[in-house]
Amino acid sequence: MKRILTLIGIATFIMACSKESNPAPAPTGEKATLSIQFDNIIGSKNLQLNTGNYTNAAGEQFSISKLQYYISNIRVKTTAGVEFVVPQDSSYFLVNEAEPASQFLKVRVPEGDYATLTFVLGVDSLRSTMDISKRTGALDPSSGMDAGMYWGWNSGYIFFKMEGLSAAAPVDPSGQNKFRYHIGGFGGYSAPTLNNIKTIVIDLTAGGIARVRKGREANIHIMTDVMKLFNGGTMVSIAAHPTVMFSDYSVLIANNYTSMFTHDHTEN
Repeated sequence: MKRILTLIGIATFIMACSKESNPAPAPTGEKATLSIQFDNIIGSKNLQLNTGNYTNAAGEQFSISKLQYYISNIRVKTTAGVEFVVPQDSSYFLVNEAEPASQFLKVRVPEGDYATLTFVLGVDSLRSTMDISKRTGALDPSSGMDAGMYWGWNSGYIFFKMEGLSAAAPVDPSGQNKFRYHIGGFGGYSAPTLNNIKTIVIDLTAGGIARVRKGREANIHIMTDVMKLFNGGTMVSIAAHPTVMFSDYSVLIANNYTSMFTHDHTEN
């Protein structure tokens, strides 16, 4: 019996040592910078404002003059399944194609090996209804209005904005064939309304997990294919819908653009 107990003890010790030599990665108390890059493309082409010409699934040619969208509520999860939520006050960003620096989001997360990135496309209802003193930086309503990302008449943020020119669009008062997609709606403050808040989950394993360490900056490279707005589950025609804002059709466009984001690679 003593010999059996001894053998069991030895086996247990060996197993414990084996586990300790390969500990499961998990966030530590040490924080480091994680960069998340949103590289805007359209189909197989790099997006170029004003000069690029593209064709959607409806056969309509168009160019894009403006592209902006809110990324918020960022979370990461390690290969061991341990999640870290970036503090909300540090988790609201406005990506603007016209401003290259805005396409690199910097957050502080614990050191660890991260296999999943989650974020919200838009601004959550809680923050949308907070006192203005709690909505600073990219969420400052005055700066949001300057950027054209806040509806003063509707007291809400525009989550995604894309504008451009197309012969398929009717001539507007300025004499241009302009299309406009301004998508928002957080579900309503005192009564239910449109809710176009979208949560996006990105698996990083195929393109390389993010190994966050002090002393170096990991960068998750996300490709944002805005052609998905036209060519998603609903085929969007500029001729049929040249301007979409706070309407039922905006839900279909929001459902389309949830598939815009794919992980290209990670630089560690």
